[in-house]
Amino acid sequence: MLRHCRLRSSFCPADALILSLYIVNILKTIEMKWMGEGCGRCPPRVSVKYGFEMNGGYRNPLITVDIIIEMKGGIVLIQRKNPPPGWALPGGFVDYGESLEVSAGREAKEETSLDVVLLEQFHTYSSPDRDPRQHTISTVYIARGEGELKASDDALNAAVFTPEVLPDTIAFDHRQILIDYFHYRQGKSKTEIFCVQNE
Repeated sequence: MLRHCRLRSSFCPADALILSLYIVNILKTIEMKWMGEGCGRCPPRVSVKYGFEMNGGYRNPLITVDIIIEMKGGIVLIQRKNPPPGWALPGGFVDYGESLEVSAGREAKEETSLDVVLLEQFHTYSSPDRDPRQHTISTVYIARGEGELKASDDALNAAVFTPEVLPDTIAFDHRQILIDYFHYRQGKSKTEIFCVQNE
């Protein structure tokens, strides 16, 4: 139970302590709730029950997942419905209370209608300029796709591509991710791929 106190023009140290504790307790009881996820890659809006809205407060990088789905001798890309335009790996923001693995399965299903079996965690990409909208950190999974490929959610189209035939416009840093992946599938180790890239 919170103790109510009256503000006076002057008060003793005991009153100041009570007021401080009162304010701290108010801050601790602020309840935040999701107000929608927008395009699926934009940071969710949250509101507090005392009537104001914010987009997170601290400017921390946002956590995302991307999935390299192997299917029919190639990999699945989606054509984005929202900016930035172009083709991209299926993926999106990790929801609060969700593991990376669960998020990867959910995003793959939402955008491609495929069920996926996650084969391995490939790499985490964290360059501050990888997403033109904000700083994101993406953990990329390699997965096997199962089912009928069909674009859904914020994807206009979905198709299977091979290394020899890729779209001209690929969003974010996904072209580099694909290059790294193809090198990996050609037999290069992750140490060879990522140590050379970071020099």
